[in-house]
Amino acid sequence: MKFRKLISVAFKSIARNKMRSLLTMLGIIIGVGSVITLVALGEGSQQEIEKDVASLGTNLIMVRPGSLSTGGVHGGAGSRPSLTMQDVERLEKDASLLGAVSAVIRANGQVIAGNNNWNTTVLGVAPQYLSIRNYQVDSGSFFSERDCRTRAKVAVLGQTVADELFPDQNPIGARLRIRNVPFQVIGVLAEKGQSAMGNDQDDVILAPDATVLYRLSDGKHIHDIAASAVSEEQMDAAKVELTRLLRSEHHLAEDAEADFMIRDQTEIIAIASSVTGTLTLLLSAIAGVSLLVGGIGIMNIMLVSVTERTREIGIRLAIGARPLDILAQFLIEAALLSLLGGLIGICSGFGAAWSVGGLLGVSAVINPSVVLATVLFTGGVGIFFGFYPARKAASLNPIDALRYE
Repeated sequence: MKFRKLISVAFKSIARNKMRSLLTMLGIIIGVGSVITLVALGEGSQQEIEKDVASLGTNLIMVRPGSLSTGGVHGGAGSRPSLTMQDVERLEKDASLLGAVSAVIRANGQVIAGNNNWNTTVLGVAPQYLSIRNYQVDSGSFFSERDCRTRAKVAVLGQTVADELFPDQNPIGARLRIRNVPFQVIGVLAEKGQSAMGNDQDDVILAPDATVLYRLSDGKHIHDIAASAVSEEQMDAAKVELTRLLRSEHHLAEDAEADFMIRDQTEIIAIASSVTGTLTLLLSAIAGVSLLVGGIGIMNIMLVSVTERTREIGIRLAIGARPLDILAQFLIEAALLSLLGGLIGICSGFGAAWSVGGLLGVSAVINPSVVLATVLFTGGVGIFFGFYPARKAASLNPIDALRYE
């Protein structure tokens, strides 16, 4: 029997039992739809993370207190402070591969302006922090090196803070109190929006590093050092130079473990991508179970179909059909059921991905290679689970099949 004829017969058989065929395909539809949705959202999240990390700054390098050993990361927010302004001064003086360096001193607390108050994060930084982190000033101005040297009590607000504290007025020139210390607003940052992790990048106040260090912190230790390499090609060399200078400044022996950690954009992307990729893979594997369940459903319904069509099979064998023709007919029918379910699942997955992505604020990215792999896999599922019923049909004895009631 010609292949085109086999396809036609398979379609007619599926059309004869529309409801049964639809219920048979349901497991495949759910499985494929779930996989397409999860992979599309995973790819979209990956792109959002890369875009978000890129927005952190150009050729960004972050130094934090603590250590990274074979036992894992030791340090972070609760680690013993190990970074000081002297470290920043050493890097500014001797680091030839760093384009800009800034201390970062954090101070969380309540900010009061008139009758309004807001809990936010205050960052004490140098003027170079603007270029390191790709910040732009929307209105007003940024503080200067002189402001840092004189510990000027001036502040530049993120858009969220400006909206919360000064909803109906221009904040430039206004006064506010941070932990009861008076500051004057001299600028407002351009809006950056939410990060891929959902953090509001505009919920921040920037102030001169020395001011925050001595007015709002302990006057000794800084929380981070933000730096940018002179070029992307020099990132690795810049990290090596930075490590050497800080180890020297901290008087660490050659075999001693560093009391600081260095991260760059590539590592941040790799870590975030690893988490996203693992989660997507895990959820896709769970959704893939539905494909197997759908395959078992196809096998069951094809076995029922073989039983129902035993006399038809006997007649075809009696008038000259080969067992191979019978095998091909039932295999094609099983593959078509699976492929139709897969195509419906792909369309459903597209719709679900865009709908869920819209709710979560994540762009759904459809990867053509994933769609192609899904189509091939669903066809393979149909052939695999349809082989046993097809072989059973092909091995029927024509005489016994004709006698079957």
